[in-house]
Amino acid sequence: MKEGTTKAGFVALIGEPNAGKSTLLNHMVGAKVSIVTHKVQTTRARIRGVAMAGDAQLIFVDTPGLFKPRRRLDRAMVAAAWGGAADADVVVLMIEAHRGMTDGVKAIVEALAERAGDAPVALAINKIDKVKSESLLALTKEMNDAYPFAETFMISAEKGHGCDTLKDWLAAQVPEGPFLYPEDQIADLPMRMIAAEVTREKLTLRLHQELPYELTVETENWEERKDGSARIDQLIYVARDGHKGIVLGKGGETVKAVSQAARLELEEFLGRRVHLFVKVKVRPNWLEEAERYSEMGLDFKDGNA
Repeated sequence: MKEGTTKAGFVALIGEPNAGKSTLLNHMVGAKVSIVTHKVQTTRARIRGVAMAGDAQLIFVDTPGLFKPRRRLDRAMVAAAWGGAADADVVVLMIEAHRGMTDGVKAIVEALAERAGDAPVALAINKIDKVKSESLLALTKEMNDAYPFAETFMISAEKGHGCDTLKDWLAAQVPEGPFLYPEDQIADLPMRMIAAEVTREKLTLRLHQELPYELTVETENWEERKDGSARIDQLIYVARDGHKGIVLGKGGETVKAVSQAARLELEEFLGRRVHLFVKVKVRPNWLEEAERYSEMGLDFKDGNA
């Protein structure tokens, strides 16, 4: 590469739900741009995180986990995931070391040949601290026998092990060209959407198993105040009255705690005071409304059976 030449390209992270894609994205970018929880199918939109690696700019597309879709939202999420892979310069398939080559991973590998096009595909075996080295070697062989991966990386996205090696390799793969984003920008999501994602993460963490799947958060209004603070109004949409009670909690304590946790994180993220107001609204058919999908960065039409 000529001196002073820059490179830039898109990297798609694909894999089953909970494989660690969001954790890896956040580590690579060095900031929290994708919500990380232990509930599967947390990531809905294709969140792009921007990371610098020397003279290369890597734009990470954190796709929803690939799984067998059952309803419209599922289908739109899976379409977004494969769309992210098809548009990328490099694809990274993430799998969990302790789970190995599951049926879900097999299905992804079978689909990769036609979906990834000419883009090089790397294998990242995550959570390597959970298994012995012999198992890792066997899994590496099994996976590479099933698909011609350009490279295999052993990583722990949570602890950062092996992530720099992967980042350097990715930087070498992307094409020469000008940076696509300002060097200090870490994500191309509008702040309104990031704010909604933060609140949705806090809801997921607070409610665990009780959390209604048919729930979404939207930032309804964002007002910049003269004193430098921001007023953010958000709506939590649920599908049933019973769900509203769960989200509100006894005497409104759940939504209050969620709102406070989200406000503190947003203040840290933005570096200034935030006034966050959250309301819960029952909207029985939000899963069938095109506007809700647009807010999540998904294509409503992709949800068609």
